[in-house]
Amino acid sequence: MAGTRNEPNKTAIYATALTAFFAIAGIAVVDPILPVIGEAIGATTWQIELLFTAYIAVMALGMIPAVLATGKFGYKKILGAGVTLVAIAAILAALSTSIGQLAALRGLWGLGNAMFFATAMVLLVSLANDREWVVGIFETCVGLGFAVGPLIGGLLGSISWRVPFFACGLFMIVALAMSITKLKDPAEKPAPLHVGQVFSLFRKPAFLALAVVTATYNFVFFIILGYTPIFLGLDVIPLGLVFTAWGLGLAFGILVVGHKLAHTIGAVQTLGIAVAGVLVMTLLLALGLPTPASIVVLVVAGVFMGIANAILTDLSLALGDPDRRVTTGAFNLVRWGFAAPAPVIAGLLHPVGLSAPYWVGVAVLAVGVVVFLLTAHKMAGQLGEKVLWSRWNRAAAAVEGTPEEKALGPSSEESAPARPSTITPG
Repeated sequence: MAGTRNEPNKTAIYATALTAFFAIAGIAVVDPILPVIGEAIGATTWQIELLFTAYIAVMALGMIPAVLATGKFGYKKILGAGVTLVAIAAILAALSTSIGQLAALRGLWGLGNAMFFATAMVLLVSLANDREWVVGIFETCVGLGFAVGPLIGGLLGSISWRVPFFACGLFMIVALAMSITKLKDPAEKPAPLHVGQVFSLFRKPAFLALAVVTATYNFVFFIILGYTPIFLGLDVIPLGLVFTAWGLGLAFGILVVGHKLAHTIGAVQTLGIAVAGVLVMTLLLALGLPTPASIVVLVVAGVFMGIANAILTDLSLALGDPDRRVTTGAFNLVRWGFAAPAPVIAGLLHPVGLSAPYWVGVAVLAVGVVVFLLTAHKMAGQLGEKVLWSRWNRAAAAVEGTPEEKALGPSSEESAPARPSTITPG
């Protein structure tokens, strides 16, 4: 039971997880107010999509420096600095008067979140005795953040598009106070890291295969998240409620379906089901269904996205470097780097046709599905799992070792694959 759990750092763990909730809610809060921002400041579709692209691009570029900085300054200082940047950026965004100012501040926001996400999960795992419990706490906060963020954006955005930004800034000030007073670094200071350690991970075939699938999936994730508010054409409160339903679907996929499915059929095959489901849902959105049907498709897509998010990060940790900072830096560089252009591309395609961004998403994710089919045996073989293709299973066993051998896994806790978990949407 939680009350008798032997966790001496429980307060610090809860503080970190709650900060994750605020960080994720800050990503999702913008969704319902995108059309309102465009009308208020006279921005075109692709210009308001810059609010996503600037955020994601800077987050991707900032991830590796943030990871490297932990070796010099420790986790708490980097996490606290990141939360501070987010608070400043959110409050200044509420005062901005042009799309250029908003985009620049969203970039600063992304840098702050990079510093947070580069440290949060590593810090949590290092503070906890029960890794499975602490990852579950983190997942819960991430799922709730995606569900509550759009609701906050919709309700407060009906007053003014500036109010949700103010609210995010205040949330992060609370999170900053918690991080300063409650968080602490692990007893053992993290070792210094070098950029070469991060990029060397892409020489591992199984990790590279996962990176390609992740890149295509996250591109489509932000096509859906960034463009669908424009596509649906709803008012701010209905749009907030729709994306709250999407967030609840995402949380359901993360917290309920993803882990159970992974424990039943394996994480690799679960990822395949999730990515294929997102591909089908994107295709349905591209077909231009009536608005009520498109909303249902969006919510179902959220469930598949939640399943994917529940598996991707764990697979990266299992297939990556024993030093989780190396894996986090490399994986999040791919995850956010390839997601960054998606919203602006969707905005530029909007004049071509209302469904054009989704068709591009279908094409991109289809590449990811093909890569998955060709490389799933490499990932499964390294984890001691099986895929449906018996011939590939034999090839994987020959290259990676038998499933029985892999099931034994490394003897050290640091090297062992973690259970299915999630660090960021998408």
